[in-house]
Amino acid sequence: MPRESFNSRIGFILVSAGCAIGIGNVWRFPFVAGENGGGLFVLLYLLFLLIMGLPVLTMELAVGRSTRKSAVSAYRMLKPGNSIWQLHGWAALAGCIILMLYYTTVSGWMLSYFVKFLTGEFIPGMSVSQVGDVFGSLLSDPVYMGFWTVLTVVLGFFVCSFGLQKGLERVTKFMMAALLGLIVILAVHSLTLERAAEGMRFFLLPDFEAVSAIGLGNVITAAMNQAFFTLSLGIAAMEIFGSYMDKSQALTGEAVRICILDTFVAVMAGIIIFPACFSFGLQPDAGPSLIFVTLPNVFVNMSGGQLWGTLFFLFMTFASLSTVLAVFENIIALFIDTFGWSRKKAVFFNGALILLGSLPCVLGFNEWSDVTLIGGRGILDSEDFIVSNILLPGGSLVYLLFCVTRWGWGFDNYLAEVNTGSGMKLSRKLKPYLQLVLPLLLFFIFARGLI
Repeated sequence: MPRESFNSRIGFILVSAGCAIGIGNVWRFPFVAGENGGGLFVLLYLLFLLIMGLPVLTMELAVGRSTRKSAVSAYRMLKPGNSIWQLHGWAALAGCIILMLYYTTVSGWMLSYFVKFLTGEFIPGMSVSQVGDVFGSLLSDPVYMGFWTVLTVVLGFFVCSFGLQKGLERVTKFMMAALLGLIVILAVHSLTLERAAEGMRFFLLPDFEAVSAIGLGNVITAAMNQAFFTLSLGIAAMEIFGSYMDKSQALTGEAVRICILDTFVAVMAGIIIFPACFSFGLQPDAGPSLIFVTLPNVFVNMSGGQLWGTLFFLFMTFASLSTVLAVFENIIALFIDTFGWSRKKAVFFNGALILLGSLPCVLGFNEWSDVTLIGGRGILDSEDFIVSNILLPGGSLVYLLFCVTRWGWGFDNYLAEVNTGSGMKLSRKLKPYLQLVLPLLLFFIFARGLI
């Protein structure tokens, strides 16, 4: 069967950016920025995205495009006879699956909140405790929460069943266009609020007193982790889209465009959220509850709050579903490439696998709420720890070593693939940095995350 390819270059950029743009941008980025003092964290995040995230992104894309295969088969082609590298291909598959075991639950929360605002469940004048009770009741009801999780999984695999062009590319292009339009409307509205300037100062200007209280090392580590989490690097989630590319464009320029779109959405999410928090006297460092408790309190006290809340959670739904679709495609493609399965068989098998595997995360907030796993963490937090602290940074380090050392694919082969096509080229002068400095930075993130 001939390899599918994108229908257009813009399709590749939007689908790849859609994989990167997700909960990492619109949920995790704002609350991590809030917890780490705002401005300095944002500056460090942008720096690490440039010097660490961007190079590794080119490596994933290069491995995919050079082989036109998913992770396991790509390692087999580029380094035949060396099964050690192939182990990372299987680890990448495990990472994608584990990510989806809890990501689909959080995506279901986004979808349910969109429906709640659309149908008027949140009404003007609700108290802080009443708004919090809505989220509490969602978490405590396994059937209700399970419904939204199952709907997310079924919807995602249904779209992917139509293939790359007719399914993933067509739907993601629509969602990304809607997402970018919604985020601009929401950001402009947020900037018109009474104390928007205070929120923007917190978000964009470094506060060294706050950083001192948090600890500079903690802020640096958080910014490094976010740079990898936001691009979904290390688990072959981006590599698969390289396998669908042609060779007309050099990969550095394409990677830069993906990073720009990804960063634009993350920064705009902050512009939406922080002015709103300051305007209504709510804490910007509220942590994971920022989206589901703090912001609904803003909307119920805002003129036209039902409309703005509906639009915001529609935007959040599109952002999370774009990643769900992209990672599902990666999982499906790996089974097709590795086992020779048809797309239909891969869709049904993995759909059932994700459906069953996501149930512990759903139950972890109610029936199994007393279950603790890694370091006393609950089920969702344990799954997130495995992906965010082990598989993403560890996998990124493996991709780096594979592409720049003689024991792997080798720097010259990687550089030739990256620079094939027109557009921005990667300089050979970066070889010492990529071989000596970047591995140390990635190892630091990996070790720090484990500690």
